[in-house]
Amino acid sequence: MTVAEGSEAFRPHRVVVLALDGLLPFELGIPHRIFDRPKDERGRHLYEVVTCSVRPPGLVETDADFAIHVPHGPEALAEADTVIVPASYELGPVFEEGRLTGELAAALARIRPGTRLASICTGGYVLAAAGYLDGRPATTHWAHAEHFQRLFPRIEVDADVLFIDDGDVLTSAGVASGIDLCLHMVRRDFGTAVANDVARRTVVPPHRDGGQAQYIERPVPDPQLATTTAARAWALGRLHDPIQLRDMAAQEAMSVRTFTRRFREEVGVSPGQWLTQQRVERARHLLETTDLSIDQVARESGFGTAQSMRQHLQQALGVTPTAYRRTFRTTANVVF
Repeated sequence: MTVAEGSEAFRPHRVVVLALDGLLPFELGIPHRIFDRPKDERGRHLYEVVTCSVRPPGLVETDADFAIHVPHGPEALAEADTVIVPASYELGPVFEEGRLTGELAAALARIRPGTRLASICTGGYVLAAAGYLDGRPATTHWAHAEHFQRLFPRIEVDADVLFIDDGDVLTSAGVASGIDLCLHMVRRDFGTAVANDVARRTVVPPHRDGGQAQYIERPVPDPQLATTTAARAWALGRLHDPIQLRDMAAQEAMSVRTFTRRFREEVGVSPGQWLTQQRVERARHLLETTDLSIDQVARESGFGTAQSMRQHLQQALGVTPTAYRRTFRTTANVVF
């Protein structure tokens, strides 16, 4: 995060999006839509989003029947705090051989050490060909995952997730998972309240965990079959209470076995995993927006004890509740 205290020290986090020939306009637009929304209490943008090409300013072809004019050349990469590479259908030797072109290699060489890197869909091929993913876990669109693994055997490819956060390098699956990835970065930078508000204004779910399945067996439930929607709504209304799997199944008049199978088909994770995700999100919200004690937050979010909540937040976020509150309490009241 590059936003510092005091008006003179303020500098928005600079996100540079690398536009390559054959890019998908939808995915190019995701970073601009998500990162252009958050502002601080004085109305200043928390991010600055810039689009650049590997060539001097000019037209970049898309996979649609139009080109876009990109106003910045590769020199913009040298000033980035975060570089995002969206998908392209014309990666040439990058996709076919796992090799960068000279033009692309020269552009990427401008990126400063320590810059956060992210990719959407097949943009991960670019990061992989540049060596940024060697020895790391990564993902890409499920339809390309097998090819991705063959081409880059040193990468730990996981085809079953929406995105992977490996600290300074993040990769996402196809298309709309880029929204999940960008919201995750906002959440990581400025907290859950900021990310949730961006999600509401973008009219998308505020949080789909990175470990959620890319391809869910039944994303749109068969109208002839019972769903688990009512059980999820019932659970969300009482996260502060102990919730048993059999109680959730009972809301749908299903056996536990049938409910568990149907739940995973619809949501992509088990009921237990989903409950933990919702409780972590509830705890984050309370830590950012209230003065409740850590013990009270633990009870209100359904973890019961501060120790239990601490363990779950440490596992999910890598920080303690106290550290999380200290980091994000002041950014929860930003305006949009």
